[in-house]
Amino acid sequence: MRFAVDRLDHLVINCRDVEIMASWYQRVLGMDREAFGEGRRTALKFGGQKLNLRPHDAPAEEWIAAAECRPGTQDLCFIVAFNAADVVGHLHGCGVMIEQGPVAKVGALGPIMSVYCRDPDGNLIEISTYSG
Repeated sequence: MRFAVDRLDHLVINCRDVEIMASWYQRVLGMDREAFGEGRRTALKFGGQKLNLRPHDAPAEEWIAAAECRPGTQDLCFIVAFNAADVVGHLHGCGVMIEQGPVAKVGALGPIMSVYCRDPDGNLIEISTYSG
């Protein structure tokens, strides 16, 4: 038997302020907020995945975490069902500065058009489309 990963379930983003980050991901990327862990934790759901927001200074006994929990060190790519021009218009409408793009890149399934911005902690967020 060959061991193989089926899919990504969730990612954890270490952040300075959970409320600010949750609000940004809801407003800019349209994610749905969910409380879990007896209401003490925050997740943002999209498609069949979610982002868990972890306060970077959370006590070790409450979370098992990466060796270094520094905010602003993520580089994430999200696929949307809109064209790159619509992504640019949406980001401008939300007051989000574009770092780069639209620019041609290669995603997991082939060519994509990507637009780059940053979330409130400075994580690099790539918003991409397979439809151009």
